[in-house]
Amino acid sequence: MTEPTRILIVEDEPLIAMMLEDFLDVLGKQVAGTAETVASALDCIEGGSIDAAILDVNLRGGEKSWPVADALAQRGIPFVLATGGDTLADAHAERPVLAKPFTMDGVEKALASL
Repeated sequence: MTEPTRILIVEDEPLIAMMLEDFLDVLGKQVAGTAETVASALDCIEGGSIDAAILDVNLRGGEKSWPVADALAQRGIPFVLATGGDTLADAHAERPVLAKPFTMDGVEKALASL
């Protein structure tokens, strides 16, 4: 697979999502969409045009992004799990992890690992 260019961001904190958007822009990537909830992320996936995703494991209200991870995995779309040290679901424990707090270098390396 060629290096992913259209990246879905699943992040419930607007300032962090904007920072990731800026990082992706500098890295020459396109934001394929930004979602704050599992439902909105699943809608983005259904819309297509996603090469990869960055998923925050814990979303607002205690919501976990595992249904999004499952949907991406079923479609063969690679993704990175963004976490501050959360326990990963067994089904996705081998996925690349992007540790918080995010850095441009960390995002670049995580996407390159896909």
